[in-house]
This record gives sequence, structure tokens and C-alpha cells, in this order.
Amino acid sequence: MKVAIKNIGLLLVVCLLAILPTVGIAAGAVENEEAEPDKGPNNGLMLREGSFVVELAIFETGVPPEYRAWITDDGKAVDPEVVELEVVLTRLGGVRDEIGFTVQESFLRGDMEIYEPHSFKVTVTAQYQGKNYQWQYDSFEGRTTIDQEVADSMGVVTEVAGPALLHETISAYGKLKLPPSGKRELRARFTGQIVRVHKKLGDTVSRGDILFTIESNDSLRSYSLRAPMPGVIAFMDGGAGEATGERILAVIVDIEQTQAEVAVYPLDRQRVKEGNRVMLKQAGGKTPVSGEVIFIEPMAVSGQSQNVLIKLDKLPLGWKPGQFVAAEIEVAKHPVDLAVKRIGLQGFRDFTVVFAKVGQQYEVRMLELGRQDKEWVEVLGGLKPGTEYVSENSFLLKADVEKSGASHDH
Repeated sequence: MKVAIKNIGLLLVVCLLAILPTVGIAAGAVENEEAEPDKGPNNGLMLREGSFVVELAIFETGVPPEYRAWITDDGKAVDPEVVELEVVLTRLGGVRDEIGFTVQESFLRGDMEIYEPHSFKVTVTAQYQGKNYQWQYDSFEGRTTIDQEVADSMGVVTEVAGPALLHETISAYGKLKLPPSGKRELRARFTGQIVRVHKKLGDTVSRGDILFTIESNDSLRSYSLRAPMPGVIAFMDGGAGEATGERILAVIVDIEQTQAEVAVYPLDRQRVKEGNRVMLKQAGGKTPVSGEVIFIEPMAVSGQSQNVLIKLDKLPLGWKPGQFVAAEIEVAKHPVDLAVKRIGLQGFRDFTVVFAKVGQQYEVRMLELGRQDKEWVEVLGGLKPGTEYVSENSFLLKADVEKSGASHDH
């Protein structure tokens, strides 16, 4: 029954991906069904009413993006001094940018930068020879609409952008090992004959448990060889009737004392201190284990590295001395005012973006990024604090936008 349910879940995801282009209604999809926009000699959109024409373009060659407009009437250039022009951009979430224009040479130049994304409803108002003109049209990019129920089924997860604490780490590699206190080799205190063996190889013992009863050669009296610590018997050598000699009779190891020993190279050595927190993983392991730096060996080893000992907060099941581990040692913390999760980032045109969510609509936000750690990345620009953004499965939104054909075209 569990296998059947898993297969049904997988089938549902496949079906959702197949129908995504229809349930995600990207703004550009409507535009693709319409005729190509009428472009003018300056590659601007031609807004016409009768013989009066405004060619409006976003100009971004050598300057920050700005609106420029060229005016004609009956096919002849109009002096921009005699035209009043205003453009209002209504962005997702109701933000309005009101742009005025000033005369520059033979065209009108907008008075503000058109910041990314260039995705908005455009309202153009012009006054010329006592007559008012107005045009409205959509100029969307990187935007899609998905019903909440469908987004939930797809596993789209959102969070609110805000402050975060970045953890700066360095990588190191090494092995699990037992400290000296985690292993004991047991010999007879007085040589003699083994009378009785009380435990066997692999037994778990507590401190004080009797391992051997031995009769001393000198006194002919029996005494007990006891476990000096809790642990597991990893080695046994000797049976009833045998002489003890000077040999090792048993070895007890306490696996719970297992530590990690990793090599830190010279460039990083000065940043590592006792008390630094550490996250450790084994090859192929999914869940990291936390720990703390407890000792830095003063002597360099091969490659001029120095060994660092790490005490584990808890020893996971299956972790044994001798196994290889990878460590991320925290060397600094950086509180930042605004950050997003790295798994939410996507590439869009030449930008790194997240998808902001407003209602059931999603739209790219081009980010200026700063410092980052394994989970978070600092945002220096392009996103307002408190914005709800997609933190998981954002690649599905990118795929939907790309399938819609919405382009960077003004």
C-alpha cells in the first residue's frame, strides 16, 4: 500500500508539470497570441490616435534605463516643447511610478530611472494643441499566475524576506577517532593463572564489571580484573587455565567518546579557535552532526596543516572511529538586515532573481547580492524587506515564465 501511494504522488507531480503552461497564465502568453507590436524608427512602441503618434521607448544604452519619446503628427516631427507627456507605471502590488518628461534635443526624456523588473501596466497621457490623448497597455516580464491550490500541490513554498544571521565557515576534512581516554588495554596486575573468564568479545560492560578471575603466582590468592570504564570489549585474549604472562588480556573501547580529527591548512589556521562550532557530515550522509573545537594541535603535520579535534554533541548511530568526515567550522557570524534563502535563487536574463508573490501572482525581483553562507545570501538591493518570496521549488516558476515566452521588450 505504501508503494502504491508513493507512485500516485509521483504521477500527480508529473501531471502537474505537464499542465503547468495552462494553469500558470503568464502575462506574455496573451501577448504572444496578438500581433507583433508596432515599432518605430527608434525601436519604440508606436502609440497612435488619428494622425498623432507618440513613439515611446526605454533607452538604456550607456545610461540607466529611462523613457524617451519622439512625437509626430501627420508623419512630421513635432517640436517636443509643445507637448506635455506623462507616463504612469503600475507595478505588481499597486506600486506607482509617475514619470514626467523634459525636452532634450528632438525628443522628450523621462525624469526617473526605470528600475528592474521592467514589468508593469503602462498609462501614457499626452496633451497637444488643446487635445488630450491616453493609451494603456501591459508590459510584463518574468510574471506568472498560479492558483494557490496548484502551487501547494507543486510544493511551492514561500517565506518573508527579512534579517538573517550568516555563518561564515571554512571547510576541513579528516577522520573519526577515539581519544586516549576512550580506550583501555588491560593486563594482569600480578602474573598468575586465569581461573575464570566472565565476559566475551563484543560484550558491553559497565565500570567495575569483572572480566577475569586470576590466581596470583606469588600469593596463590585469587583476585578480579575489572573494567575500568564503560564500553565494549574490542579484544580478548586468554582462557581459563592459561597463564596471564605480561600480555594484554582485553581491550575496552568507549565509542561514545568518539571525536573528529580534521586538518586545517595554514591560510585558515588563525581563524580557528577553541570553542568554534562545527557541522560534520559523512560521505553520502544527509543529516549533519554538530560539535565544538576542543583542541588545536600545536605541531604542524604533512602539508603544513594542523590537526583540530572536535567533540561531537551526539554520536549518531553507525558513526565509528576510522570513518572519514567533512567539517564546516564556523569562524564568524554576520547579522544582515535582509537575506533570502539560496535555494530560492534563479537565473533570469543576466540577473540572479527570486520570485516575489502577491496574491496568486509571482514576478521576478532582480537582486544585488552581498555575503552568503550555506543557507542564506545577503540582499543589498532589488527586494524590499517584508516581501513574500518563493524559497523552495522556484525552478517551476522559472520554467513557467520561460514557456510563456514573456520577453524583455518595451
